[in-house]
Amino acid sequence: MRMAQTVERSLKQARCDFDIVAHPHSATSLESARVASVPAERVAKSVILDDRHGNYIMAVLPANKHLDLSKIQSLGNWQLTRESGLPHLFGDCERGAIPALGEAYGMKMLLDPTLTRQGDIYLEAGNHSYLVHMKMDEYLKLVPHAEVREVCH
Repeated sequence: MRMAQTVERSLKQARCDFDIVAHPHSATSLESARVASVPAERVAKSVILDDRHGNYIMAVLPANKHLDLSKIQSLGNWQLTRESGLPHLFGDCERGAIPALGEAYGMKMLLDPTLTRQGDIYLEAGNHSYLVHMKMDEYLKLVPHAEVREVCH
């Protein structure tokens, strides 16, 4: 599987230009950047948050940054979602390989501006061996409702 069905469907619907970058198996977005020899600040890391009431939000930030929960508390009482709670949200993805396409999976997105300032972006394809690479304007067509907001430190 080069990419999850939801990712492939989203790319086709938005008519995005992209390419696929194969890399050795990796466990994290930061490791994906390293083994694929791409800049970590251009690899989108997805962090899923929930409000303990069944609502989810995806924060997307560069792989070399960390989420700052204090920067999103004005939006409500959000907490990191346990990995065990994710399979039902991303059923077509390998565990831990969440594409930075929250809207395609039915959730709101927060997109850190340090990513949007990049000329291009790499995102998990839904598995641990491929990244989807595209220009930033193409990516933004995939997530038109994402709120650009500082989420990392």
